[in-house]
Order: sequence, then C-alpha cells, then structure tokens
Amino acid sequence: MEISDIIEIKRIACNADVTSKKRVLELMSELMGHDQNDAPTSAIFDSLFERERLGSTGLGNGIAIPHGRIKQSKRPIGAFALIHDGVDFDAPDNQPVDLVFGLVVPEESTAEHLQILAQLATRLNNPVVCEQLRRCHSSSELLAVLTEAPPAQVAS
Repeated sequence: MEISDIIEIKRIACNADVTSKKRVLELMSELMGHDQNDAPTSAIFDSLFERERLGSTGLGNGIAIPHGRIKQSKRPIGAFALIHDGVDFDAPDNQPVDLVFGLVVPEESTAEHLQILAQLATRLNNPVVCEQLRRCHSSSELLAVLTEAPPAQVAS
C-alpha cells in the first residue's frame, strides 16, 4: 500500500495553528474522521491518545507519526499537518514537532500497519523531503510532496 492510497487533500492541514500535543491529536482525529462512518473521530482520538500514553510517537527532527488501531476502521486512513510553530511532542531530541502524519488502521491489520509506518518513517526521515514539506504553502503542495517519488538524500 502506498502513501497515496491512504491520504487525500481533505485530510491535510497546512500551517495549522495548534499549541499542544493533545490538540495535534485532536486535529489528526478530526482530519481522519471527516466523513468516515466506519471510523468516528472520537474512536480515532482515543486510539491515538492511548498509543501516545505508551510512549511518544515523536521521531525527532520535528517529525511525529501518531498512529493507532480501531475496530471500526475498514481500511487504513492517513492525515498530515504542517504545524505553524511546532509543538512539544516529547520527541527524543526534545525539539518541537512541525511535521505530523497521523495513521489509523483496522485492528487486525498488524503487518499492513507496520509496513505503512516503515514507509512513512523512511519518507519523513529524508531531510530533502522534510525541507520541501516545510516550504509548502498549501495542502495541495503538501500532498504532492508526500506522494511523489522521494528525492535522493543529500550526502552530509
């Protein structure tokens, strides 16, 4: 499954003005729960919040991938937000998070869940991709960067 299979423009927020980790989780839940009869916003939030209680999904370098599983979901659903000022996400490097990809999958989709997380982590750990995302000014630009072939990493 590709990133383009789980996200669409209506689930992307550009320059979101949120100020806390909880509000980021609420935003991700709202974006993913929008017009989803099989995945209500409240169930998505509860899943993301419970997973976050186990340990931060902040990866470092301003990136977080809050994720969870819900019984009601029939397919993986993704959302993305570029956070205007970044928020404390208890990331291992203690840096604020400004790139957030939320993900929920059906409860029984263990292998698919791990595959999607690996794809997201690989894509978002590319510094060129992160720089491109941070320069976006619209949801359509963000969607294009998230779903196009990843650029080659620049050697440091």
